[in-house]
Amino acid sequence: MTCGRSDRRDTPSALVKGDGHHGHEVDRDRESHGFKLQTELSIVKRRGQAVARIRPAVYAGCMSSPASFHERAIAIDFETATEARASACSVGLAFIENGVVVRVEERLIRPPGNRFSPFNTAIHGIRPEHVAFAPEFPEVMAEFFGDFEGAVMVAHNAAFDFSVIRASLDFYGMPYPEFSYLCSVKLAQRHWPDLGSHRLNVLAAHLGLSFQHHNAAEDARICAQACLAMAGQAGASGLMDLATRLALNPGRLHRSGYDACSFARKPKKTAAALQG
Repeated sequence: MTCGRSDRRDTPSALVKGDGHHGHEVDRDRESHGFKLQTELSIVKRRGQAVARIRPAVYAGCMSSPASFHERAIAIDFETATEARASACSVGLAFIENGVVVRVEERLIRPPGNRFSPFNTAIHGIRPEHVAFAPEFPEVMAEFFGDFEGAVMVAHNAAFDFSVIRASLDFYGMPYPEFSYLCSVKLAQRHWPDLGSHRLNVLAAHLGLSFQHHNAAEDARICAQACLAMAGQAGASGLMDLATRLALNPGRLHRSGYDACSFARKPKKTAAALQG
């Protein structure tokens, strides 16, 4: 995610090479440890885009087992090229099945006019030349919209990431897909109220996870793992069950518009009590 963040990455930015025919290779130096169990993460090339794959792992501190997690969910994160919501330049997705992050993928996106703001580039390190041969939003997201059907979507600061989807679809004159979504910031605010901040880097440190900030795939991965940790600690059967326990109304994107994700009321039980 780009909007609202001003701290720069403290790890190398993506080095992207494109030849106009074979697409792009993303080369990053990064390590990943998932849920206090070491995971294996590698960047491979598929359809000319970067794909991050991890060996499935589950948070060692969870009170519920993966078998009790009955839900398919997808964490999503966008980086934007400018202040405009319809300027996505990369997307990261982390796929959750049976309580486990089974796949993390990343795609570069060429924004309209390939225009970048120096401020945004300073945050995520993506430049016009990195995406010069990348496909635009409709082609990139067509690969994933089918996966959204029947899945619970989640993003860290969902108001931003799902506004990127809406604004981009509006820009290209495309209809909205239909799905429900949650905000992991709001979930964390209720579940871990004593944390001084609920930014992704703070949640990663709280869970003992290494993290490369302002990389869409990494942001999506930490979002997914934080959600699984909260669900596990609360004994929830899925993210929707966790949201119900924390009195968070899911948002919904639908053909005629959207309904925002919002708090319903102050929960009667604390997160500690929910663990019982």
